[in-house]
Amino acid sequence: MDRETLGQRIRALRIRQGVSQAQLAFPELSDSYISLIESDKRVPAPSVIELLAAKLSCSPTYLVSGVSEDVVDELRVTLDYAEIALQNGAAAEARARFAEVLANADAVALPEMLHQARWGHALALEAAGQLEEAIAGLRALTAEASADADLDHWSKVHVALSRCLRERGDISASVQVAEEALRHLIAIGADSTDAAVHLGAALLAAFIERGDLVRARQLAGQLIERSERIGSPRARMAAYWEAAYVAEVRGEYEEGVALAERALVLAGEEPEGGLSADPRNLHRLRIAYAGLLLRARPDQAGRAHDLLTRVRGEINASAAGEIDVAWCLTELARAEIALARPAEAAELAEQALDLLGDAPRRATAWALTVLGEACVRLGRRDRAIDVLTRAATHLEEMESSREAAQAWFDLAELLAETGAPPEPRMAAYRRALTCAGV
Repeated sequence: MDRETLGQRIRALRIRQGVSQAQLAFPELSDSYISLIESDKRVPAPSVIELLAAKLSCSPTYLVSGVSEDVVDELRVTLDYAEIALQNGAAAEARARFAEVLANADAVALPEMLHQARWGHALALEAAGQLEEAIAGLRALTAEASADADLDHWSKVHVALSRCLRERGDISASVQVAEEALRHLIAIGADSTDAAVHLGAALLAAFIERGDLVRARQLAGQLIERSERIGSPRARMAAYWEAAYVAEVRGEYEEGVALAERALVLAGEEPEGGLSADPRNLHRLRIAYAGLLLRARPDQAGRAHDLLTRVRGEINASAAGEIDVAWCLTELARAEIALARPAEAAELAEQALDLLGDAPRRATAWALTVLGEACVRLGRRDRAIDVLTRAATHLEEMESSREAAQAWFDLAELLAETGAPPEPRMAAYRRALTCAGV
């Protein structure tokens, strides 16, 4: 059934109250203007809508949408609850509440609320690890978003889409989304903005996953230069964070630690400090910092372990989804290996895998790799070969050529150590060379 138009609604309310067009118009408007509004030949300005709502004893929201104030209040409470649930890491609850708003027939007449629910629902799906559904929702939102109307939100939906595609393993599509969005910002003269830095950070992460380290390092330098010019702490934090990631991938661990510490300071926290920035991003940054400490300074594995343990305890109080929790568990497992506690490491890696399931994604491959190393230390060679094969296969399927090559090489070395027949060992070496482009 079609909803009443704004004009029809005004006319119905006026007639119900026994008021003529001239009486409704007096003294601010003309009766001819009221006639044009009621026949939907004129769209009144917001100030006029407020004036008419006061005269007709209803809310401006009802006049525009036809939805009663009670229903609007109920939907707003549900949205607020969903946002709080998402921020508190209750992804399933947030998803259900956002879906409740989306299923409400009255929400169609409330475009701002409907958009808020769709955006929140997509983020809740991502946090719950339902990447396919999240990507579908984000694609629809990017198609409707306007950089001219709201640059920050336009950037956020593109960054989220690129991030989800990267996490799913569709690296080429992740690069394409970020590159096209950046080209658009350059075209409209918005390349020196926070939005451009955050999109650049998303593109840089995709370059790294694709193994394009030369372009990644060039872009990292450009992002730092641009963010320093802009001066925004938020943009500078993102730039230094991604530059730390590049340094880690290149094996420049000490440089990565220094860059991550710079990002932490910009986030409003010293490396050992307390929460003062956005909890979700801060937890991610602290996990990355701890991972760099493990690689750069193995003698500080205890410090990294303590930091990760603290993050693990706090992470449920943020918008952390299953992937973030699994990443924390995986890095904590790395710390346990460094501390010569492989049994504890294996248990943590298994917990991460239980959260992630069997879908090929970066976080799954990382957890499998750590589990494989723990199994080697425990003498469980058959189990190690099984999980490392799965890790390498996942990475290869996800276009992560650099990491896949390393995983196949590590597997070949393990097969050699265990005295396995030459055929599987040579096959693993060949897969490593293929992934490396040799």
